[in-house]
Amino acid sequence: MYLEKIDSPADVKRLSVGELTELSDEIREALLHKVSAHGGHFGPNLGMVEATVALHYVFDSPKDKLVFDVSHQSYVHKMLTGRRRAFIDPAEYDAVSGYSEPTESAHDHFVIGHTSTSVSLASGLAKARDLQGGEGNVVAIIGDGSLSGGEAFEGLDYAAELGTNFIVVVNDNQMSIAENHGGLYRNLQELRESRGNCACNFFRAMGFDYRYVADGNDVEALIGVFSAVKDVAHPVVVHINTLKGKGYARAEQDKETYHWRLPFDLTTGEPAAPAGTEGYDALTARYLLERMKEDPRVVAITSGTPAVMGFTPERRREAGSQFVDVGIAEEHAVALASGIAKGGGKPVYGVYSTFIQRAYDQLSQDLCINGNPAVLLVFWGSLTAMNDATHLCFFDIPLLGNIPNLVYLAPTCREEYFAMLDWSMRQTEHPVAIRVPAVEVASREGFVAPDYGELNRYEVVRRGREVAVVALGAFFGLGEEVVKLLKERTGIEATLVNPRYITGVDGALLTDLKAGHRLVVTLEDGVLDGGFGEKIARFYGTSEMKVLNCGARKEFADRFDPGEFLRENRLTAGQIVEDIVAVID
Repeated sequence: MYLEKIDSPADVKRLSVGELTELSDEIREALLHKVSAHGGHFGPNLGMVEATVALHYVFDSPKDKLVFDVSHQSYVHKMLTGRRRAFIDPAEYDAVSGYSEPTESAHDHFVIGHTSTSVSLASGLAKARDLQGGEGNVVAIIGDGSLSGGEAFEGLDYAAELGTNFIVVVNDNQMSIAENHGGLYRNLQELRESRGNCACNFFRAMGFDYRYVADGNDVEALIGVFSAVKDVAHPVVVHINTLKGKGYARAEQDKETYHWRLPFDLTTGEPAAPAGTEGYDALTARYLLERMKEDPRVVAITSGTPAVMGFTPERRREAGSQFVDVGIAEEHAVALASGIAKGGGKPVYGVYSTFIQRAYDQLSQDLCINGNPAVLLVFWGSLTAMNDATHLCFFDIPLLGNIPNLVYLAPTCREEYFAMLDWSMRQTEHPVAIRVPAVEVASREGFVAPDYGELNRYEVVRRGREVAVVALGAFFGLGEEVVKLLKERTGIEATLVNPRYITGVDGALLTDLKAGHRLVVTLEDGVLDGGFGEKIARFYGTSEMKVLNCGARKEFADRFDPGEFLRENRLTAGQIVEDIVAVID
């Protein structure tokens, strides 16, 4: 066993090429067992085994700085830089982050989890090195899917003029999360087919020297090209053709499914836990497909994550040209949606909460200033949806909830979600975002849709006294628990309010609550700072009404247990009732 003896890159350098090939096989086997048992990014890491081994064989990390884009393909890098036990010992599986993490090792230089960032970050390291007269190579490792992101273009445009050592390794596996989209990928195909020799070369056009490796899973070939560019005094791109999912047949054949997986059976490929009932993603896809058949103006947009709203390959084929994947380009997706809406189309852009923040300027400038009636579906906005520091879904309420002209809605159930979606696609006055519940699909018996065009009108679900609980969106169920428990413990029949609108305050209702109530409690599934509850507190600021805002503290929490996180933020029904009693006593 070679892997068990690797404690640092120095141990990699002692091996022969044949031994490095055996080490790569051992690494791939360890990845198969860990990720199938634990979950994580599967295909990206399997495809980068040999390249990472070769990088550490040739370069001298951490003096030579390796910066991984997204860093979801950095598992092998971690195994070779003193963290192998987290990949071979089940008891240690949770000891390291799934992404680059400087607190773990001097070989990691940034906390990285979003895409298209490595070239910009690495070019900053190169500039800092040169300003101080330093030495060492700077290497940015970026996948072909990440090249579609605007920051990647900006970084390449800048780095080509550095005039100094700067190496970009382009890992071309012909895939993003799903298939690649965009004109750039035609040129990558031409480069692969010509073995890097076609006249049209995107990287040379940008000002880079260029090298191509036809078999990016051949350790010896990779060592040769990396050795040739090490210490080079100008910017160079090394374009390597790799196989995503290499070494596991199912992942090689179904690259989209095996990009990231929850625990599964290696033999059968079946999930370890049985699939639950149909979620909001699949329900949304089925709804939009029906709307597409009725109206050719309807178009669904994704930025490299078609599964966010249930568009499987089969559903994408069914939608045809009414489904658009812009690649990993959230900024373009928002501006495109604005343009489509301006032109009379009906765009619906589905995006994960953690990624919508990448398009803040386009939301504000390209969409909301213009008031174009595009629809944004924000998925997984919740304190308990994702728990990596780089992928938190805590912050969409402060981000979107404070942009002028935007209507941000928070449905509480299936019926309300589709009523809001119906309205948002019919109306022509506002850009509308909907915070799709990040919980199991729930129904509300007797639900009747209001006129959502009468903005900022909250729903009083249950009229009570003394305490009013304003429970936003997915926390409406928590609000029901709080009201029930409060009655059991104190006898108080609280008022329960479904606010519906994140972006506005129902002044008439809040004024009405002053009669017969001493306390208003807000519940939101996000951070408190800049959030929904603060709007309510500000409304009551000069009055005698007390306000208790319940949500999470502002922080980059990392790899937390969701239940414990809620308890730490006093977001269980019992804790909230305790806090209510403490305020009103």
